[in-house]
Amino acid sequence: MDIKNKKLTIITINLNNLQGLKRTIEGVFSQTWQEFEYIVIDGGSKDGSAEFLKNQSENIDYWISEPDKGVYNAMNKGIQKAKGEYLLFLNSGDHFYSSDVLKENYNYFKDYDLVSFDLEMVDDNGKRIMSSPYNLKFSDLYKGTLPHPATFIKKELFKKIGLYDEKLKIVSDWKFFIIALFKHNCSYLKIKKTLAVFYLDGISSTMDFTSEREQVLEEHFNGFILDYKELEENRLYRNNRFIMLKEIEKSWFGKKIVSLFFRLYIVLFSNRKLKDILK
Repeated sequence: MDIKNKKLTIITINLNNLQGLKRTIEGVFSQTWQEFEYIVIDGGSKDGSAEFLKNQSENIDYWISEPDKGVYNAMNKGIQKAKGEYLLFLNSGDHFYSSDVLKENYNYFKDYDLVSFDLEMVDDNGKRIMSSPYNLKFSDLYKGTLPHPATFIKKELFKKIGLYDEKLKIVSDWKFFIIALFKHNCSYLKIKKTLAVFYLDGISSTMDFTSEREQVLEEHFNGFILDYKELEENRLYRNNRFIMLKEIEKSWFGKKIVSLFFRLYIVLFSNRKLKDILK
């Protein structure tokens, strides 16, 4: 099949992660369904990655090794080169769940703007599955995100919404998803099958992304966020324990009891000593 008629483009970005790159590429090459375009964007690695890619170039539709301006700049390079109708970002170190996973699921690459599968996440404590809901609510992305290495994105969405925001260091893929779903009302399909394996040792696993997320929410959903926070506060206020605590604290004696309780709680469940708490 000619590349221009292929449904899927897989994009891998890499920077000085030769062993991870080998693991990713091995998983891509081992797929029993091979009717996809494969692109690798390397950021000018100095660890032998470029030489490895050159040796594998016969099986890679497009690759380049040159300095870039960061993760999302590299992803955007891949998007601009991609010819597939759907794009999947499988970055160096991550890999497909099995050699048959594309063969078993390529028929879902139609109609929907986003097709999301489950993602196995691996860290020092073991493995767990990241799974998005069948029916997405704003609160699902307010607190979480879609599993990026397990979500197929229709390329047309990038023409409608724009490329990944390169000013953001860590949450640009989340920004793209939340804007696509809740500003452009794009279509979404959830498939309850594990597509890929993601290792929690990269930049996205170690950086604090709170400020970037708040920046995006304030810029694009400010009015809605005010309502959302008010609902959360009302929910907390209606909580029975909260109401009981407020009633107890209305008296001087009640305030003393509550204060003593919390001091004892801190002593029992932390390393602080009572004399420090009572200062």
